Amino acid sequence: MITRQFGSEVRWMLRRPRTIIGLFGLVLVPIIISFGIWTAGDGGGGPGLAAILQGNGMVVPIFTLFLSLNLLLPLVASIWAADGLAGEAQHGTLRGLLVAPVSRVRLLFVKLFGLTAMSLFAVTLMAVVGIIAGTAFLGTNGMMTLSGTTLSTGQGLLRIALFVVLVTFQMVSIGAVALAVSSTTEHPLVVQAATMTTIIVFQVLGQFQSLDWLHPFLITTGFPGLIDVMRDPIPLGQIWDSTLLAGCYLLIGTGLAAMRLITKDS
Repeated sequence: MITRQFGSEVRWMLRRPRTIIGLFGLVLVPIIISFGIWTAGDGGGGPGLAAILQGNGMVVPIFTLFLSLNLLLPLVASIWAADGLAGEAQHGTLRGLLVAPVSRVRLLFVKLFGLTAMSLFAVTLMAVVGIIAGTAFLGTNGMMTLSGTTLSTGQGLLRIALFVVLVTFQMVSIGAVALAVSSTTEHPLVVQAATMTTIIVFQVLGQFQSLDWLHPFLITTGFPGLIDVMRDPIPLGQIWDSTLLAGCYLLIGTGLAAMRLITKDS
């Protein structure tokens, strides 16, 4: 039964027009970036990853996901989380699910599974399109790292796969917090607005040196550390800290959502 519920949730999410539109918008990002760098013809023209993009197409998926993680991917995760509970409540279908002979905790994990599956699918799709577009527009001869070394194509693909997993986990942790908000309202736009406002406020707070004591608790603080995937060898310190912080947000968001869902209408 749980397998059928998981499959039904994913199929239901994929049938929504806004999901298709969102996925279409995501795959356009690596294409636009690759085309823009190709037309410029003089390298990325910036620091970090942007400086090594010209002629290094396999960096495009990591560069694209890194940029999207700051705003675009959290927005998509918040939309899916909002539809999961608040959207169901708005259309009157959540009450039917709550009175069904299925545990409310199981219902929450079905929604979380749908969010995780769609996040992994979206991030993987962006990475695949990024590899194709980057290779087509910029060419490739392995993957140049930020350390100045060049990895083979196989090693580069492994780095991209690792980055996909890390970004997906960050996306799911944000979605879990959005699910907690979604369990308290019947208006999906409220969930999206609250989630995106939080992300933006966290990014702003991260710019103030006087708030250094607060930075380790902001999920956005861990985003830059993920780029260590592009170093050779990979330093695991910041990657581990970022993943651990995201795990804390995932547990807190899921716990709050479960508490609200269990006591809903009681």
